[in-house]
Amino acid sequence: MKSSAETLSSTRMSAELISPQMNESEAHSSERQPRMQESHKTMVQEKNARYQAGKSTSIGRYLWPLLALSILLLANLFIDSNFFNISYQDDRLYGSLIDILNRSAPVALLSIGMSLVIATGGIDLSVGAVMAIAGAVCANLLLVPDISLVTVIAAGLIVGLLAGCINGGLVSFLGIQPIVATLLLMVAGRGVAQLINQGQIITFQHPGFAAIGVGQFLGLPMPVWIVIGMLTFSQLLLRKTALGLFIEAVGCNAKASRYLGINDKSIKLFAYGIAGLCAALAGMISTADIQGSDANNAGLWLELDAVLAVVIGGAALTGGRFSLILSVVGALIIQTLATTIIVSGLPAKFNLLIKAIVILTVLLLQSAKFRRQLSALFTSKRQTDAKPAEKGTSAKASTATGEKL
Repeated sequence: MKSSAETLSSTRMSAELISPQMNESEAHSSERQPRMQESHKTMVQEKNARYQAGKSTSIGRYLWPLLALSILLLANLFIDSNFFNISYQDDRLYGSLIDILNRSAPVALLSIGMSLVIATGGIDLSVGAVMAIAGAVCANLLLVPDISLVTVIAAGLIVGLLAGCINGGLVSFLGIQPIVATLLLMVAGRGVAQLINQGQIITFQHPGFAAIGVGQFLGLPMPVWIVIGMLTFSQLLLRKTALGLFIEAVGCNAKASRYLGINDKSIKLFAYGIAGLCAALAGMISTADIQGSDANNAGLWLELDAVLAVVIGGAALTGGRFSLILSVVGALIIQTLATTIIVSGLPAKFNLLIKAIVILTVLLLQSAKFRRQLSALFTSKRQTDAKPAEKGTSAKASTATGEKL
C-alpha cells in the first residue's frame, strides 16, 4: 500500500511537472499555427502572382498598350484636326489612319512570328535578312518568262520557312544560343540576298505580284488583309489547340515541359519556322510595294522594331507570356509614333530620340514595380502635406480651447 501511495504521489508530481511543459508546447504550437498559415497564404499568393502557362491574363495587360495608342492618336488629332478624316475614292479608303495600318503591316507580321519565338525563350534577329532573301527570290523569279504567280509566292514562302527552320534547328537541336544562331543568318542572309540579286537592285513589272503591296480589297489595302489573315490563323491555331499552351510551357520551363512529355525541340522549331514564314510575307509586301528588290535596305533594322513591338505588347523576354494581338498593337504604336513625328514637323534629327523616350515611357507604365513606386511616392507626399495641416488644426484647436478657458 505504501509503495502504491508513493507511486501515485510520484505520478502526480511528474504530471504536475509535465503539464506546464505541455502547456508551453501547446502555447508554442498555437503561436506557430498562425505563422504557418500566414506563410502558406504568402506562398499561395506568390504562386498565383507568378505567370503560369495557360493562365488567363488580366485586363490591365491590355490597358496600357491601348491607352498609349489612344494618347498618340489624340496627340495627332490636336496637331492636325483632319487626322481622323477618312475618304472613299476609287474603291479604296484613304486617310492617315489607313496609312498607319498599311505602313505598319510588315512590322506587324514580323511581330507575330517574333512573339512565338520570344514565348519559347528565344529571339530571332534574322527576320530582316529573311525579308531581303524572300524579296530577292520573288523578284528574280518574276523576271523568268512564263512562270505563274502562285509559283513565285510559294517559292518566297518556302524560302522563309526554310530560313526559319535553319534557325530553329540550330537553336533546338544543336543547342546554340538563339541570339548567336540568328545573328549568323542576320549577317549571312543579307549577303545571300545580294548574291541572288548579283549586287544590283532588281525591278519588275508584274501587276499581280504588285497587288500584294499596293492592291486593295473591300476598301482596305492588301497588306492589312494579309496581317488580319495571319493574325486570325495564328490566334486560332494557338488558342483553339494545345499548341499555344505547349509554347508557353516550353517558355516557362523547357526542362519541366520535357518531363511532362512535351517535345520542346519540335515546339521551338515550329516557332522559328512560323517566324520565317511571317518574315517572307513581310518581304513580299515590301518588294511588291516598290516593285523591286533592294537587298541592302529591304527589312533593314525591322527586326529591332519587331522585338520592340513584342515588348510593348507585354510579352516576357524570358519566355512564357505572350499575346499576338498586343504585339500587333505594339507595331501600331511604333508606326503611329513615326507618323506623329512627321506630322508635328519636328526636325528629322530628333526622330530617334523622341521615339526612344516615348517607348521608354510606355514600357515604364507597363511595369507594375514602377507603378507601385510611383504610387508610393505620391502617397508619401500626400501624407507629408497632411501632417502640417493636422498640426496647424490641432494648434488652432488648442489655442481656441485655451482662450475659452
